[in-house]
Amino acid sequence: MQKPVPLLDLKAQFDGLREPVYEAIREVVESQGFVLGPRVEAFEADVAAYTGAKHAIGCASGSDALILALAALEIGEGDQVLTSPFSFFASASCAYRVGARPIFADIDAETFNLDPESVEQAITDRTKALMPVHLFGQCAEMESIGALAESKGLPVVEDAAQALGARYETDGGLRMAGAIGGIGCYSFFPSKNLGGFGDGGMVVTSDDALAERLRILRVHGGRQMYHHPFVGWNSRLDALQAVVLQIKLKHLDAWSEGRAKNAARYDRWFEETGLPTEGKIKLPVRMPRARHIFNQYTLRVEQRDALREHLAGRGIGQSVYYPVPLHLQECFAELGYREGDFPRAEQACKEVISLPVYPELGEEQQRVVVDALVDFYR
Repeated sequence: MQKPVPLLDLKAQFDGLREPVYEAIREVVESQGFVLGPRVEAFEADVAAYTGAKHAIGCASGSDALILALAALEIGEGDQVLTSPFSFFASASCAYRVGARPIFADIDAETFNLDPESVEQAITDRTKALMPVHLFGQCAEMESIGALAESKGLPVVEDAAQALGARYETDGGLRMAGAIGGIGCYSFFPSKNLGGFGDGGMVVTSDDALAERLRILRVHGGRQMYHHPFVGWNSRLDALQAVVLQIKLKHLDAWSEGRAKNAARYDRWFEETGLPTEGKIKLPVRMPRARHIFNQYTLRVEQRDALREHLAGRGIGQSVYYPVPLHLQECFAELGYREGDFPRAEQACKEVISLPVYPELGEEQQRVVVDALVDFYR
């Protein structure tokens, strides 16, 4: 009987890290220093060096990273944050959490990232920040978005939750996702390319004043205990998460290369089947200036829901990111959007499916996945 092929196999990743991770956790437990402190500072310094940002500020989750970034920019009541309707919920809900409202622009049909022309048309006099999402591990078109933001005097908050390690070519060379605009946000949820043993997040910036405000906001808005110039949050990165992530960070580029190799192999094998030529599936598109790290390998397919059932019946992991666009979520009904407002995002929600692409995935497992799609469409 065919062995199952999981969408993600974190146990396979952990097998190669068991001893150093256990030792690092033991040291934290022995120290009894669990919240912020020198171990978190050491990890923050490593992330800053890795991304090229001047400052890295750890927090409790990727969602909190977005909220803290907007709060540090003093975005609030009556303001708008422009982002993608084809993303995880936090890309929009973060605006609500600071008293603002999200507004949306349509995506590029090829990359799934924000379409700069649609962004320009959606900006209003209440728009106070642009929040491009580097979806599935590929940077949005940051040159165009950055130029637009500069012309409008707007800050850019990069939602790089899925893209730590992705790079984008600019006139100044390769830049790291999250460190291209003024402020960038990462998630360390376990399924991310750099995932912890629970929740965790990080904000990076090269702006000294923003960094100082972020550090204050993550600890109830106080520079020192019991003194609060701002109303902040309790959003601190745990030392246990920091030491695990610090160990994993050393392997991140190698893991990203493994994902890219698996993605290239899928591309080659799917092309050999003829399914893309027949229009049954559409392979991921890579921007020439972007280094894609494939947090997800996402296809557009015909008969998506029937294909999901077929794959599940064969024990093959898959998922849909995302089945409902954000502008049509029930909780955002007050924003006044309707079906048809962002047709490219809405169409993507009906067609996308993500397949296993984690770096430990073997060629034999990939062949099982490809053969299953061929059997379905033939």
